[in-house]
Amino acid sequence: MKLLLVEDDDALAKALLIALRNEGFSVDHVKTGTQAIAYGKISAADIIILDLGLPDIDGLTVLKQLRGEKISTPVLILTARDDLSNKLTALDGGADDYLSKPFEIEELMARIRVLGRRINSSISSIITVAGVSLNTATHHIESKNGEISLSRREYMILKALMENVGRIQTKDALENKLYDWDDEISSNTIEVHISNLRKKIPKGFIKTVRGVGYTIDRSIS
Repeated sequence: MKLLLVEDDDALAKALLIALRNEGFSVDHVKTGTQAIAYGKISAADIIILDLGLPDIDGLTVLKQLRGEKISTPVLILTARDDLSNKLTALDGGADDYLSKPFEIEELMARIRVLGRRINSSISSIITVAGVSLNTATHHIESKNGEISLSRREYMILKALMENVGRIQTKDALENKLYDWDDEISSNTIEVHISNLRKKIPKGFIKTVRGVGYTIDRSIS
């Protein structure tokens, strides 16, 4: 799952980035509301973690602008403002959850998992295509030949493709889902993941669209 962390406190941001990445999340980090709005418009974050006390634009204004742009990405508010009025304003303004500082990292992780389950349940927790079933709640994958064991990034690629049967996923789009801004990505990284993935799933399941990207052909579903 791809996260966007909007936090201007360098020490807290560094600690959160380490903790979130250790949990297997791909995380991008920005420090201002302006950057958060720009990112929200163009990127593929699954969840936005938003501080309210930003240096340029108040977080509530950022939230309002994101929702005004019809950006429905779940937003988890992190803030030192723990009074009820601010909490209600944030939730009424379109936030999906609210966590007051200071907080325990375990609670933050639990709330992210809850939001992740909501995202998955909005479609279906089980996606089945041509005999391959992927459970987005448990990360369990199996085919008629039994359970399929994938790495985290192989799983994320397969999930992206199975959620978009018949639609091409470009190399850039897949890289955006898998990696953070500051990761060094070699030119053939996605190709390597796809190659490894093809060794574990039925032959012909993933199609290469030369010069464009990858897809699962709708005709096999």
